[in-house]
Amino acid sequence: MASTTASAAEAPQREALPRAKGSLYRGDLGMWSWVAHRITGVLTFFFLFVHVLDTALVRVSPNAYDTVIETYKHPVMILFELGLLAAVLFHAFNGIRVMLVDFWSNGPKYQKPMLWTVVVLWLVLMVPAAISLLGRAVDIMFGGH
Repeated sequence: MASTTASAAEAPQREALPRAKGSLYRGDLGMWSWVAHRITGVLTFFFLFVHVLDTALVRVSPNAYDTVIETYKHPVMILFELGLLAAVLFHAFNGIRVMLVDFWSNGPKYQKPMLWTVVVLWLVLMVPAAISLLGRAVDIMFGGH
Protein backbone atom coordinates (compact mmCIF):
# COMPACT_ATOMS: atom_id res chain seq x y z
CA MET A 1 0.00 0.00 0.00
CA ALA A 2 1.53 3.26 -1.10
CA SER A 3 1.50 6.31 1.10
CA THR A 4 1.20 9.89 -0.15
CA THR A 5 3.15 11.32 2.76
CA ALA A 6 6.89 11.19 3.08
CA SER A 7 8.40 9.23 5.91
CA ALA A 8 10.46 10.97 8.54
CA ALA A 9 13.65 9.76 6.85
CA GLU A 10 12.59 11.20 3.49
CA ALA A 11 11.35 14.54 4.84
CA PRO A 12 13.66 17.51 4.27
CA GLN A 13 15.53 18.60 7.35
CA ARG A 14 14.57 22.01 8.69
CA GLU A 15 17.24 24.33 9.93
CA ALA A 16 16.83 25.26 13.55
CA LEU A 17 16.19 28.98 13.95
CA PRO A 18 18.47 30.63 16.47
CA ARG A 19 16.67 31.72 19.63
CA ALA A 20 17.24 35.02 21.34
CA LYS A 21 19.06 34.52 24.61
CA GLY A 22 16.74 34.68 27.61
CA SER A 23 13.58 34.54 25.52
CA LEU A 24 11.51 31.75 24.05
CA TYR A 25 9.69 34.28 21.87
CA ARG A 26 11.03 34.69 18.35
CA GLY A 27 8.58 37.30 17.08
CA ASP A 28 9.02 40.91 16.15
CA LEU A 29 7.72 44.28 17.26
CA GLY A 30 4.17 43.51 16.10
CA MET A 31 3.77 40.82 18.74
CA TRP A 32 5.02 43.12 21.48
CA SER A 33 2.52 45.78 20.37
CA TRP A 34 -0.20 43.13 20.64
CA VAL A 35 0.93 42.29 24.19
CA ALA A 36 1.12 45.99 25.14
CA HIS A 37 -2.35 46.56 23.67
CA ARG A 38 -3.81 43.80 25.84
CA ILE A 39 -2.00 44.99 28.98
CA THR A 40 -3.03 48.63 28.50
CA GLY A 41 -6.61 47.52 27.87
CA VAL A 42 -6.70 45.55 31.12
CA LEU A 43 -5.12 48.44 33.05
CA THR A 44 -7.65 50.90 31.64
CA PHE A 45 -10.51 48.54 32.49
CA PHE A 46 -9.15 48.18 36.04
CA PHE A 47 -9.00 51.98 36.40
CA LEU A 48 -12.58 52.35 35.17
CA PHE A 49 -13.74 49.65 37.59
CA VAL A 50 -12.05 51.37 40.54
CA HIS A 51 -13.38 54.74 39.37
CA VAL A 52 -16.96 53.46 39.32
CA LEU A 53 -16.54 51.94 42.79
CA ASP A 54 -15.05 55.07 44.37
CA THR A 55 -17.69 57.27 42.74
CA ALA A 56 -20.41 54.96 44.07
CA LEU A 57 -19.12 55.65 47.59
CA VAL A 58 -20.80 59.07 47.41
CA ARG A 59 -24.21 57.43 47.79
CA VAL A 60 -23.11 54.92 50.43
CA SER A 61 -20.92 57.07 52.66
CA PRO A 62 -19.94 60.63 51.78
CA ASN A 63 -17.25 60.55 54.49
CA ALA A 64 -15.65 57.44 52.97
CA TYR A 65 -15.79 59.12 49.55
CA ASP A 66 -14.04 62.22 50.95
CA THR A 67 -11.35 60.00 52.49
CA VAL A 68 -10.73 58.21 49.18
CA ILE A 69 -10.56 61.51 47.30
CA GLU A 70 -8.02 62.81 49.82
CA THR A 71 -5.75 59.83 49.12
CA TYR A 72 -5.90 60.69 45.41
CA LYS A 73 -4.40 64.10 46.20
CA HIS A 74 -1.15 62.53 47.45
CA PRO A 75 1.82 63.27 45.14
CA VAL A 76 2.55 59.56 44.66
CA MET A 77 -0.83 59.25 42.94
CA ILE A 78 0.56 61.50 40.19
CA LEU A 79 2.68 58.50 39.14
CA PHE A 80 -0.52 56.48 38.76
CA GLU A 81 -2.07 59.33 36.75
CA LEU A 82 0.98 59.29 34.49
CA GLY A 83 0.71 55.51 34.09
CA LEU A 84 -2.98 55.82 33.30
CA LEU A 85 -2.28 58.50 30.70
CA ALA A 86 0.46 56.35 29.14
CA ALA A 87 -1.83 53.30 29.00
CA VAL A 88 -4.83 55.16 27.56
CA LEU A 89 -2.78 57.00 24.92
CA PHE A 90 -0.98 53.88 23.73
CA HIS A 91 -4.18 51.85 23.74
CA ALA A 92 -6.04 54.51 21.76
CA PHE A 93 -3.33 55.07 19.13
CA ASN A 94 -2.59 51.37 18.77
CA GLY A 95 -6.32 50.65 18.53
CA ILE A 96 -6.57 53.01 15.56
CA ARG A 97 -3.59 51.21 14.00
CA VAL A 98 -5.25 47.82 14.57
CA MET A 99 -8.46 49.04 12.91
CA LEU A 100 -6.48 50.33 9.93
CA VAL A 101 -4.63 47.02 9.60
CA ASP A 102 -7.93 45.12 9.76
CA PHE A 103 -10.16 47.30 7.58
CA TRP A 104 -7.84 49.15 5.18
CA SER A 105 -6.74 47.11 2.18
CA ASN A 106 -3.15 48.42 2.48
CA GLY A 107 -3.12 48.10 6.28
CA PRO A 108 -1.04 44.92 6.52
CA LYS A 109 1.50 46.39 4.11
CA TYR A 110 1.97 49.50 6.26
CA GLN A 111 1.56 48.00 9.71
CA LYS A 112 5.20 48.50 10.78
CA PRO A 113 5.40 52.17 9.74
CA MET A 114 2.05 52.72 11.46
CA LEU A 115 3.40 51.09 14.62
CA TRP A 116 6.42 53.41 14.58
CA THR A 117 4.00 56.32 14.06
CA VAL A 118 2.08 55.18 17.14
CA VAL A 119 5.30 55.03 19.17
CA VAL A 120 6.45 58.48 17.99
CA LEU A 121 3.04 60.08 18.67
CA TRP A 122 2.95 58.43 22.08
CA LEU A 123 6.41 59.77 22.93
CA VAL A 124 5.62 63.27 21.59
CA LEU A 125 2.63 63.44 23.94
CA MET A 126 4.06 61.52 26.90
CA VAL A 127 7.36 63.38 27.31
CA PRO A 128 5.78 66.82 27.95
CA ALA A 129 3.01 65.25 30.04
CA ALA A 130 5.57 63.39 32.16
CA ILE A 131 7.61 66.56 32.65
CA SER A 132 4.50 68.48 33.68
CA LEU A 133 3.06 65.84 36.00
CA LEU A 134 6.37 64.92 37.62
CA GLY A 135 7.19 68.61 38.02
CA ARG A 136 3.86 69.07 39.79
CA ALA A 137 4.62 66.10 42.08
CA VAL A 138 8.04 67.50 42.97
CA ASP A 139 6.51 70.92 43.55
CA ILE A 140 3.88 69.48 45.88
CA MET A 141 6.40 67.35 47.76
CA PHE A 142 9.16 69.92 48.11
CA GLY A 143 7.77 73.30 47.04
CA GLY A 144 4.74 73.43 49.22
CA HIS A 145 1.19 73.62 48.04
